[in-house]
Amino acid sequence: MTKFFSLHTRFLAAALLMSCCLLWSCENDEKTIKAWSENKVMIEEAKQIESYLSQDGIIKAKLTSPLMLRVMSDTIYLEFPNSLHCDFYNDSTEKETWLDSKYGKYFENQNKVYLRDSVVVITVKGDTLKAPDLWWDQNLQIFYTDKYATYHGLNKNIYGGKGLVATQDLNSITFKEPTGTVKVSEAGFPQ
Repeated sequence: MTKFFSLHTRFLAAALLMSCCLLWSCENDEKTIKAWSENKVMIEEAKQIESYLSQDGIIKAKLTSPLMLRVMSDTIYLEFPNSLHCDFYNDSTEKETWLDSKYGKYFENQNKVYLRDSVVVITVKGDTLKAPDLWWDQNLQIFYTDKYATYHGLNKNIYGGKGLVATQDLNSITFKEPTGTVKVSEAGFPQ
């Protein structure tokens, strides 16, 4: 019987010791819990960027920038805080339009780019679109904004008071509340 109590006592002592260890190890510091559970934003940095966009094996755009930040948070995006330049190509891989902006932000999941601060789009024909901020939809290949924008082309000066929607090659532009001058033919159609 003593052997039973001795074994039983050792078992109880071991169980008590394990319980104390488990209770002690389950206690977490509030700072530790917060550090493990808070959202982390990870940022990758790259310099002297030269990136190409292609669709179906055809180059559609070439982007250059001195600095790119890839931010991984709730929404993954690429940020170009120190300017960017982009050349757009037609299906024959000839440059048709180029764009300059002091700031850009590409939202990967939406395939959209937000541009701001001295945004300028110029075609090979010399048509020029300027806006304080502009969106580019990669899938639809259009530019749009709800801010003031200007368009200067051959015999055309148009000022969009409430924004515009334009194709990437600037062949089609729809202004919201436009003003400006357009040279027209004797038949009354824009030249």
